[in-house]
Amino acid sequence: MNTRNAAKHLDMEKPGVAARYLASWSGGKDSCYATYLALQQGLDIAHLVHFNRPMNLHGMNPAMIRLQAELAGIPFLQKNVRSEDFEREFKKTVIDARAERVRGMVFGDIYLEPHREWIDRVSAELGITAALPLWGVPTEKILTDFLAAGFETIIVSGQQDRIEKKWIGRTMDTEFMDYLKARNLDVCGENGEFHTFVTAGPLFKGRISVTKQDVVSRDGFWFLDIQQHTVVPEHDRSVRG
Repeated sequence: MNTRNAAKHLDMEKPGVAARYLASWSGGKDSCYATYLALQQGLDIAHLVHFNRPMNLHGMNPAMIRLQAELAGIPFLQKNVRSEDFEREFKKTVIDARAERVRGMVFGDIYLEPHREWIDRVSAELGITAALPLWGVPTEKILTDFLAAGFETIIVSGQQDRIEKKWIGRTMDTEFMDYLKARNLDVCGENGEFHTFVTAGPLFKGRISVTKQDVVSRDGFWFLDIQQHTVVPEHDRSVRG
């Protein structure tokens, strides 16, 4: 059975009632941009969903992820899970959401086939639609379009053998893109070279400004430790903290 073709919409309980979607949310640029594009395409996002695992390579405080959801104005589901329980908890979350007419989920994956195979298999088993707005799009185009849309994102973790410490905490821009390309690294970090945290953009009603931070080393990664932050209201977003 081809699970990629098997994932489909369930029939609606009531004629004319549109399906709703969950959106997988890590706090980083790819999940954010995928959600934004899904909304632009007319999908109804019922909840952003964040699974916080012990080995979270974004290294972000879950409260910061929740703050993003508040600024986006989208209901938020956040669950602490162990890696070995992830698939079971993922399925339970989707099943529980059916009461809210959820029949699909948005993912920010781009080209890693093992990830896509997992998404297609689990979506088929649940009978939901997997929406992947970024799938197959060249990563440089994704990042260029993401920045051109007005999003801002900071680099919050990186593999120490690939990403220099000086980049952690900096805003992602064309200079960082050039740094990555010069080292033959994927500009979206799809292979886990680095991770990001979105601080502003058209999806949000305010901008998160980091006012105090540190960089820590752990298990071969650099991680940004955000110690203090403020939220700049949307009408004051020209202000920089």
